[in-house]
Amino acid sequence: MNKEKIDHKEYLKERRNSRGFWLNFFSSQRFLAIVALGLLVAVVLPLARTQNRQRAIDREIEEVKKEIAEYEGKNDDLNQMLSYLQSNSSLEEQARLNMGLKKPGEKVLVIKDDGSQAGAATAGENKGKTSNFAAWVEYFFGDWQNS
Repeated sequence: MNKEKIDHKEYLKERRNSRGFWLNFFSSQRFLAIVALGLLVAVVLPLARTQNRQRAIDREIEEVKKEIAEYEGKNDDLNQMLSYLQSNSSLEEQARLNMGLKKPGEKVLVIKDDGSQAGAATAGENKGKTSNFAAWVEYFFGDWQNS
């Protein structure tokens, strides 16, 4: 029995040697593992690149969608402003402010600025010396305590 095993081993060794190195290499499990690993790498690398490109494109699409939403909001605001400026109430307001026009029966009050800043300086000085409430009373009713 033992002799048969040795004979069998010698037979296999002889057979391997007789087939040649390259034939043995191509029919071995190592070769199949290397081929499988090469195929796996050849498939996985392009998939990974494609996945990275897809993520970059998705991010860019999201950014563009945000920009579109922002511009649509601005567009809505401008459309509202345009419709207001084309309305009669806007025309009436502009005529009153810029041209000094009024409606019939309406009274116009004009407040002239005499350009004196001395009153503003004294009001600023009084503010530091008097309370806020007293400054407002003086502003609306004048110097009523000294009269």
